[in-house]
Amino acid sequence: MARAPLLQLSQISLTFGGNPVFDGLDLVVQPMDRVALVGRNGSGKSTLMKVMAGLVIPDSGTRVVPPGVTVGYMEQDPDISGFATLGDYAASGLPEDETYKVDVVAEGLKFRPDMPVGTASGGERRRAALAKLMAEAPELMLLDEPTNHLDIQAIEWLEAELASTRQAFVLISHDRAFLRALTKATLWIDRGDVRRRDSGFEGFEEWRETVWAEEDEARHKLDRKIKAEAKWAVEGISARRKRNQGRVRALQVLRAERSSQIRRQGTAMLELESGPTSGKKVIEARGLEKSFGDKLIARDFDLRVQRGDRVAFVGPNGVGKTTLLKMLLGQVAPDKGTVSLGTNLEIAVFDQTRAQLDLNASLWENLTGDPLMAVSGASDQVMVRGNPKHVVAYLKDFLFDERQARAPVKSLSGGEKARLLLAKLMARPSNLLVLDEPTNDLDVETLDLLQDILGDYDGTVLLVSHDRDFIDRVATATIALEGRGKATVYPGGWSDYAAQRGAQALEMPTKSGSSHVNLRDDVKKVSQGLTFTEKKRLDTLPGLIEKLESEITKLTEFMAQPGMYDKEPVKFQKANQGLVERQKALAELEGEWMALLEKDS
Repeated sequence: MARAPLLQLSQISLTFGGNPVFDGLDLVVQPMDRVALVGRNGSGKSTLMKVMAGLVIPDSGTRVVPPGVTVGYMEQDPDISGFATLGDYAASGLPEDETYKVDVVAEGLKFRPDMPVGTASGGERRRAALAKLMAEAPELMLLDEPTNHLDIQAIEWLEAELASTRQAFVLISHDRAFLRALTKATLWIDRGDVRRRDSGFEGFEEWRETVWAEEDEARHKLDRKIKAEAKWAVEGISARRKRNQGRVRALQVLRAERSSQIRRQGTAMLELESGPTSGKKVIEARGLEKSFGDKLIARDFDLRVQRGDRVAFVGPNGVGKTTLLKMLLGQVAPDKGTVSLGTNLEIAVFDQTRAQLDLNASLWENLTGDPLMAVSGASDQVMVRGNPKHVVAYLKDFLFDERQARAPVKSLSGGEKARLLLAKLMARPSNLLVLDEPTNDLDVETLDLLQDILGDYDGTVLLVSHDRDFIDRVATATIALEGRGKATVYPGGWSDYAAQRGAQALEMPTKSGSSHVNLRDDVKKVSQGLTFTEKKRLDTLPGLIEKLESEITKLTEFMAQPGMYDKEPVKFQKANQGLVERQKALAELEGEWMALLEKDS
């Protein structure tokens, strides 16, 4: 017997400020649904989710949730007033005997339940809201950008939890890897319409392009028909005194249909202009060491960044990624070691805190008030890559309309704030681009554009991100900060790093955690529990393992050569494939070696 839907929206209409957001929207969420909710920034994704949660009341239409069904919504800006700690807030909806669930979730999400509410940042509050929802485990979970402010380890934990849950969920996220891994259906908001496709996010972009192509073809056919009918109407006047009034009325209907069609919003006109060519050496760091009290950020760290490199920094929140980045830029002094910057550098920085934006000022004031964009004697123009441009025209390049130009920045969504910061960043030439969490809140189309322009950018890119897909698409090298001062450089993006990191599973940390010992060094003796063939195999395995380790080292060194990914992409890909194959073979030989040792002990 089929179960009743968990949630049903019927003929929902909603208007904000005179503009319709939805009109006649129908939507059903079934038990066990795993739905991606996608659409452009400003298309109404968060608004629709609030309607689903019952937090926004539509102008018309009905929302039906069957009796006994629980629906939970992850608050973007939760009201935690009246609670002493974040843990108190997260546990507030649970029975006393189930509050332990908050501690379990908190460990995975890396948030501190004992943190006082008064000292919690916006990101920590959002993690508490996510922990509250995960601990309560309602039958339908509504998750609006849950991965924001999470590091990759916490994202992977959340991904595993959602993959194993029996609860239904609807998910808004900019993290394509997260969406691909979890979703089985897709809701796409486009110009007030919501289309459903019973397949996950994996095929969304292809589906979207097919829908748009069909829409364009239908529009072209309609235009041709209108043109033909209009020609008949004109020629018919001279050919006959009495026109076919029915055909004229049909033409009017066609024209009304065409004028009522809502044009697709264009894409943001993202463009980066490289400044004067920098020197071949961009950054060289030797023997860097930095700590804050007992917290060691880096120890004996060496790095050479050359012109054209794209370097990603990954690691848990609080491990020191931004601090290391600032040391490399000369903004924070190391305790030991040296950093030298190359010649002729023009640096542009995308700051994850959006500190470059004045939230109380308007978009107009944020651009014209920037000394690097101001045009002398012209309060309505900004300097864009060496040429003056009207401030509203430039804002339109980034998908802002004229009404928003005078609105305060604090009224913008997270994605709109990110686009405004990109507008400031891209107005001036640069040859070293520093991107600290640029992907938060951006829609898929803008992420695609940003990835494309970074591919064409002649300068050097330093990137801090928790978006695995974006790192894969952009980075030529990845620096992994793993705590206790350990920072390791790996060639390639996130997937390359993850594959290469697999070899580290063959090593075991000492109790102090400060160094590693090889598992093979732990067992020296040989007993008598093996057959003759197995003993011969046990004697042979160390040599085979050492040979593979030597080949892995050579391949890693080859791939780590500066610029190798760009200069020799075919050789780089073959080397990477060979590296993965050898790491797999090494793991198998290690497993065989350990099994023989265990049998022999």
